[in-house]
Amino acid sequence: MASPQLSYPLTTMNCRVGDLGGLKPQELRTVNPSRSDRSVQIEQAYRQIFFHAMKRDRDEALESQMRDGGITMRDFIRGLLLSRRFQEGYVACSSNYRLVDQLVGRVLGRPVHGDAERRAWSIVIGEKGFTAFVDALLDSSEYMDSFGYDLVPQQRSRQLPGRALGETPIYQQFPRYGADWRDSLQDRAPRDQAAQIQQLETSAAWVNGQPPAFALRIWLGLALVGGFELGRVVLTIALAMAKS
Repeated sequence: MASPQLSYPLTTMNCRVGDLGGLKPQELRTVNPSRSDRSVQIEQAYRQIFFHAMKRDRDEALESQMRDGGITMRDFIRGLLLSRRFQEGYVACSSNYRLVDQLVGRVLGRPVHGDAERRAWSIVIGEKGFTAFVDALLDSSEYMDSFGYDLVPQQRSRQLPGRALGETPIYQQFPRYGADWRDSLQDRAPRDQAAQIQQLETSAAWVNGQPPAFALRIWLGLALVGGFELGRVVLTIALAMAKS
């Protein structure tokens, strides 16, 4: 039986914070953008979603549609979030709570407003799936009022009295991997993996973890010669210092 949906509104007081670095959304809109303008927007979108624009993250088909005006920036953002690269690099290694933090920051440009909103969105992911969560964010009045169809989502900085800078960048607040994912890597590894690696690193000539007798004799001989040579050097230095 599915859990009942929390009666928590999926918009918060933060949606009234409309400044984008001091600019209003309409001031950032480009009327009839050229292909070069759209290319700039594409790079900005990659950095907003992936925080970089590496070749492996790019979707040439999606970019072509965007440059030709076949899709809006809102559609382009949706395509990046539902891409295989984002699924493998972010969705697969994040819990539902962490996904909420990651996507609200990337798409709505603000941190999650408390645990109540985090729980409400996580229930949407659990009951309806990740795609429905992405669509709900992009269809929300908060997103449409702030970015519409044409603007690249970006962090909305809340300017406070006596504070020159806004919020910490989202990519610093929520890095790609969380501590829970790093800790779980060891739990998901095979129990005998460490032993198998150790066996591979151990020579087949060793018996019960011990080197063969001839190797042990060679090692003892080298240790004896090394100790004798070290003592000779120390004695030579001591005699030289005594004469001076």
